[in-house]
Amino acid sequence: MILQALTHYYETMLAQGKISPLGWDDAFKVSFGLELGADGTLLQLIPYKVAQQRGKKLVVLPQSMRVPAHVKRSSGVAANFLCDTVSYMLGADAKGKPARALECFAANKALHQQLLAGISTEAAQAILAFFETWNPAQAPSHPLLADAWKELNAGANLVFCYRMQPVTTDPEIAAAWQQYYNAGNAEATVGQCLVTGKDAPIATLHPSIKGVRGAQTMGAALVSFNAPAFESYGHTQGQNAPVSEYAAFAYTTALNALLADTAHCRCIGDTTVVCWAEHGGTVYQDFGMESLFGPPSGVDERELRGALENLARGQHCEWKDTPLEPGEHFYFLGLAPNAARLSVRFFLQDRMGSFMARLQQHYRDIDIVRPANDPFPTLPLWKLLEGTVNLNARTKAASPKLAGEVLRSILSGTPYPATLLQGAELRIRATRDVTRAQAAIIKGYYTRYGHFPKEVLQMGSDKEIQNIPYVLGQLFSVYEQIQQKAIPSINATIKDKYFNAASATPSRIFPVLGKLAVNHLRVLGRTNTGAAVNFSKKLGKFSEIIGTAYPDRLNLPAQGSFQLGYYFENQNRYTKKETVKEVADHV
Repeated sequence: MILQALTHYYETMLAQGKISPLGWDDAFKVSFGLELGADGTLLQLIPYKVAQQRGKKLVVLPQSMRVPAHVKRSSGVAANFLCDTVSYMLGADAKGKPARALECFAANKALHQQLLAGISTEAAQAILAFFETWNPAQAPSHPLLADAWKELNAGANLVFCYRMQPVTTDPEIAAAWQQYYNAGNAEATVGQCLVTGKDAPIATLHPSIKGVRGAQTMGAALVSFNAPAFESYGHTQGQNAPVSEYAAFAYTTALNALLADTAHCRCIGDTTVVCWAEHGGTVYQDFGMESLFGPPSGVDERELRGALENLARGQHCEWKDTPLEPGEHFYFLGLAPNAARLSVRFFLQDRMGSFMARLQQHYRDIDIVRPANDPFPTLPLWKLLEGTVNLNARTKAASPKLAGEVLRSILSGTPYPATLLQGAELRIRATRDVTRAQAAIIKGYYTRYGHFPKEVLQMGSDKEIQNIPYVLGQLFSVYEQIQQKAIPSINATIKDKYFNAASATPSRIFPVLGKLAVNHLRVLGRTNTGAAVNFSKKLGKFSEIIGTAYPDRLNLPAQGSFQLGYYFENQNRYTKKETVKEVADHV
């Protein structure tokens, strides 16, 4: 289904004139141009690198240019038309293998002589003359190449130019290439394509996919059979999954275009995520990415949430002056690196409205009262995952695999992975505190888990809750507040010493905490009688619910209730009553 969806997207974009036509690559990275004279003489080395902003740095990168589609080289020698590396274009390199460089040059010469024979344009004749007169041995010391020789050998791609223009713009040369490409590989096996269903030449090797973070810079394969262990029934390489040369070009071109579109490509953990609409609308991509990963600066989040809610209800809406339809077919694809191949973390397809309904449910599941100093009205995914991360570690990133699993559960509407809860619990035990992200993880996980007291899974603190572990968490928070009020200069509170034990074995710890609280209230009563009275009233209400006996042990879900009670009671100190109501009304 992935290949079919990408091929269909390619055809949609091609009809709109937004993607490379068959046999061409519109975004190939070219570093230099070889300017040729009419007699084939090398007249100039044209630098095509341009300065581009990458974060806070200005870097010089190769320029994207339309060139004939490149072949995929697994081994051996295979030349490309009009644009290639220094070995193929000049017959020399710095790899210390002069014989192989000459072999590459000879293959390139033969290809150009085959395609340009009979073409009388000046550019075509200049290229043919170049191959007849060029001496590869002079390349490293050539006055036009010597200063840039090291850079030329650093993976640079070169294109032939005539009269300061790439020869790819010559209509007759372009037509010759198109005819050659359309004819296909005469030695290719003809079979039924599993993507189009038509009989066509089958691609032995598929073009590389570039732009997946962590994968090889030269590209990786989405479909690959490069060892006998992966083959069956005597088939080799691409014959094991027959995809036509057309479909292989179409799906890889579409995917490379999606990955190159930085505005609609995101990385979370080790997963690179792209999305697209069936009919190729970029506004759908904008909305899909902003809904999932949060809006960029300058975009009103309330407006985004309003549009998301409309789509979730099956209603069309306007976004960036463009109508969005809930029935539009939409796709999310997550890819991760795996040596020379790519792993598919997830591929999900559904109607736009269905995806937005799942996103809306996700935000409701993790919605929780936020601290006064928290700038995020809605927790973005990266901030949620931060609840599983040691922020003092050198690498402040969530587990790569976990990020992909959480993203999949959000988009598919399935329970969050248990590793998400485990990661949050580990951090709570290590820090003896509960952050907003960790409380949201606990709430979201148990909301979807199902076997959990519903009264605990709420937005804010509610003193009427009768759940004992939850109330114990509130009680612990009040004990800590009493200690802080009584001893303002204290550096380490009861939380630092007793939090983990109190949430696991209350019967062993809370009697000790109760005695400490009595002493702290006595001290507080000398300086702030009103606060001591108010705290005493709170403790009395909690005692009515808990009774005289504390639970011996709390299991993991009960500990989650304890932690939520502690978090909510802490936030209740700083959150005005009307603020809690406003958040609840927002949901």
